[in-house]
Amino acid sequence: MRKNEIFKMKTKNKIVIIGGGVAAMMLAAELDSDLFDINIYEKGIGLGRKFLVAGKGGFNLTHSEPKETFIGRYEPSSFLKPFIEQFNNNDLRKWLENAGIPTMIGSSKKIYPVKGIKPVEVLNAIKGKLRDNNVKLHYNHEFIDISSSGKPVFKHGDLRTVITADIVVFALGGASWKVTGSDGKWIDILAKAGVETIGFEPSNCAFKVDWSESFLSKNEGKPLKNITTYKKGKTVKGELMITGFGLEGGAIYAMSGLLRKELNEKGKTDILIDLKPNLRSKEIENKFKILSGAKSITNILKQYIKLDKTKIDLIKNYTTKEEFKDIKKLSSVIKNLKVNISGIAEIDEAISTVGGISLNAVDQNMKIKSLPYHYAIGEMLNWDAPTGGYLLQASFSMGYSLASHLNQKFG
Repeated sequence: MRKNEIFKMKTKNKIVIIGGGVAAMMLAAELDSDLFDINIYEKGIGLGRKFLVAGKGGFNLTHSEPKETFIGRYEPSSFLKPFIEQFNNNDLRKWLENAGIPTMIGSSKKIYPVKGIKPVEVLNAIKGKLRDNNVKLHYNHEFIDISSSGKPVFKHGDLRTVITADIVVFALGGASWKVTGSDGKWIDILAKAGVETIGFEPSNCAFKVDWSESFLSKNEGKPLKNITTYKKGKTVKGELMITGFGLEGGAIYAMSGLLRKELNEKGKTDILIDLKPNLRSKEIENKFKILSGAKSITNILKQYIKLDKTKIDLIKNYTTKEEFKDIKKLSSVIKNLKVNISGIAEIDEAISTVGGISLNAVDQNMKIKSLPYHYAIGEMLNWDAPTGGYLLQASFSMGYSLASHLNQKFG
């Protein structure tokens, strides 16, 4: 063995990554294994459990939007911007292609694996990257504490194990979908260790609407397609689903931050829905004027405004008989249907959460200021994004960015 090879072996830094989600896997795959002894500690029996569960509902990996629009989906965008710029949606597609997973842009502009590739195949391709990079996997290790000297403590079977490492990276996820292992219990451990944290709240979740019994009996489980939601200057095109609890779907998930804030401040909020985005209010009003008398209002709504039964029932649910007959009022309601919201889903029913580690607690490289050589990536940090690939992209980007930083710092 040559001298420089012996020197390399002696100076290799042990890095412990706690958690087995996409941020952790990307980090481990991109670290230089000549510089680091790379270890992932996961409390379950496998990696990427939330990744697989998310894949069951339509496996979009990222979105094809232009960079500036893409970055604007995040809150705060200023925090995520450098990571997305360093490893963007196009970079992720190339990275996956290199791993053997070609992707395609769907009709919604979301990016998916090409038809026929299952979520488990994507996960296995990523795990292949870990094998190629000599990453050591330690399953059934539950993170339970930080020792007085800053070392992570794990429960492994009946044993309490303290692990010594040169670098520790927390990638434990948020607090939603406990079944996948994201229970957020780590927040108390880090708070006790002096890390500034913020309580978890649900995001990308259902919101409570107190429907009338007659409306719900006919429309529970029915979709509201091709609609636009409005709130304080923000607009989102998409779909909603009517449920016994209220409303869910992409067109309200993206409004989570605004709705959650008003619910916290006032105990109630509302959202405006445009049931016919491709027609202006005046155009709708003119159709009524031309056809009134010859056709009933309900027939005009069905045949000429092209509203389905669920949308018509929704209008009736929010108008009196007199208002329903008032052409001007009805035209306005179609474009600006106000739905009152009285609550928010439980955290475990949310797709994602906000809260966790305060962004004030980390530096520009996601290093925890109060814990030397400790970092945090992924959904542990207090940022928000809508569904549609943005959550996954940010986690991939943070993992990649931290790997680049550490490779440069220790190289």
